[in-house]
Amino acid sequence: MKRFIILLSVMTFSLVSCELERNPYDEIAIDDLFSDPGSVRAITVGNYSALKGDVGYDGWVDDLHRISEYSGDNVTLSGGTTDHLFFLYNYQAIPTNSRVARFWRNSYKIIVGANTVIEQVAEGESVETDNQLGENYYLRGLVFFQMGNVFGRPYNQGGGNLSIPLKLTSDVEDTPDRHTVQEVYDQVISDLLKAESLMTINQGASYASKEAAQALLSRVYLYMENNEKAEEYANKVINSGQYSLLANSDFKVMNTLIPSNNEEAIFAVTLSSDSDLLGQWDDWYTIGSFYANVEGSGWGEMYASRTYLDLINQNPGDARGAFIDPQYLDDGNGGKIPAVYWVDSNYAYQFARTTDNGGTITFDYDGNNYTLESEDVNGKTVYYFDGPNGRQDVIYDFDMEKRNGHPKFYILKCSLQEDDLHMWSPMVSRLAEMYLNKAESLAKRGQDQPALDAINILRARAGVPEYTLANLPSGMSVLDVVLQERRLELAYEGHRRYDVYRNGRTMNRRYPGRHLSGANPFLEIPATHPRVIEFIPEQQIILQPSLIQND
Repeated sequence: MKRFIILLSVMTFSLVSCELERNPYDEIAIDDLFSDPGSVRAITVGNYSALKGDVGYDGWVDDLHRISEYSGDNVTLSGGTTDHLFFLYNYQAIPTNSRVARFWRNSYKIIVGANTVIEQVAEGESVETDNQLGENYYLRGLVFFQMGNVFGRPYNQGGGNLSIPLKLTSDVEDTPDRHTVQEVYDQVISDLLKAESLMTINQGASYASKEAAQALLSRVYLYMENNEKAEEYANKVINSGQYSLLANSDFKVMNTLIPSNNEEAIFAVTLSSDSDLLGQWDDWYTIGSFYANVEGSGWGEMYASRTYLDLINQNPGDARGAFIDPQYLDDGNGGKIPAVYWVDSNYAYQFARTTDNGGTITFDYDGNNYTLESEDVNGKTVYYFDGPNGRQDVIYDFDMEKRNGHPKFYILKCSLQEDDLHMWSPMVSRLAEMYLNKAESLAKRGQDQPALDAINILRARAGVPEYTLANLPSGMSVLDVVLQERRLELAYEGHRRYDVYRNGRTMNRRYPGRHLSGANPFLEIPATHPRVIEFIPEQQIILQPSLIQND
């Protein structure tokens, strides 16, 4: 056998060249893999490492989160930034986006690393080696799937649309052109089924497992609208006995748990205080640092959107609200300042501090004094005032810290793991998603009560009223409430963008945020819009002109 050297975990694939870079792992000769199972383990661990990056914030999962989450409707950016994440947020896509380009490069780094193991390791040598081989099939399937979501149109818009190149070898001369959406989904399913068949050892949520492959298969089938298969694979995970939903109190602090201590974590890209974010400024460049400033660390410039807050506030005791941390102003005596606020017709926040005059609440706004009124609506108190343009509903709460007029509703779901300021292990799959996948698949087949039964398991855990067929919100179908529950439960975990567009729905961003600035802002983005997918990085097309750019 011809001997050559590979450098573990850092094989960077460009569609024209494959550059080998050095890293802390040792060099291993390819033919030594057959005689030393530990070498296979080392390469596999290296492939996992590429998911998170060299310092825990420059890797594949970091850019995937920003691509997936910033273009959704759960976030609002409070100002401009020179970081290319701004173009992900406001749908003003550019083919030279550095974050998208790095995501592309890191994706193929992982794929080539997985291909090396798949090519060189024979099945049946040992249970351990088979399991490691299965892990690499899983990693390749995961990366292909997420790349397909970013660069290829939703499955139901046509399997013949172009998606990504399927790089299935480690050969530097193998530079495929873009494959179709159908071909990519077929490959993802093939990889995940292979992974499922090979993996028999569950090493915990930091590593791929049979259940991780089944969980991702459930999502893949859901995206394909193969609803029977989506439910089948969700049930495999639910019935495996490996996982359980966190209790209400534990769920509220889920962000602080390492994956191995999270009973519902199926697979997460694990970061640790012992090995990641060791530099003085590392906490400023993580996913969580953009969502919150904790103890003086973090930019804290992107907040929970008004529409997400309104959804959470439908049930003030909703456990999902524990991940939102409003920054109230201090009255100087350790207390808060009573105020009302609302969003005006120009999608701008308006705040006014209130005065209690013997039980009558008044406030000054725009040169006039108004009295705060209230009424009971379905058992909830709704506040409003009669303004110059008629009734204006308001939120009666407290005055808040603001940035460029945007109240600071910090998001903590991506911070505080191990009490480290902005440490977080991004979740790929957890048990709650399986109930949501099952519910959506049932709703789409007209099995309304079983669909509600599935999401009611999550609503009971969240401490909010359960749904019945008789008490659905006015004008909403069972599928509507299932997708709404999915938004509530999986917010800030990288699902929302795809959940909206794969269901043929419109992203509604009619709420305050920097996305409304500039010429021709995107208030609504239909699923058919060209920018529901990203441009292929321009550098890749320069290197390989046969790659066809997205419209």
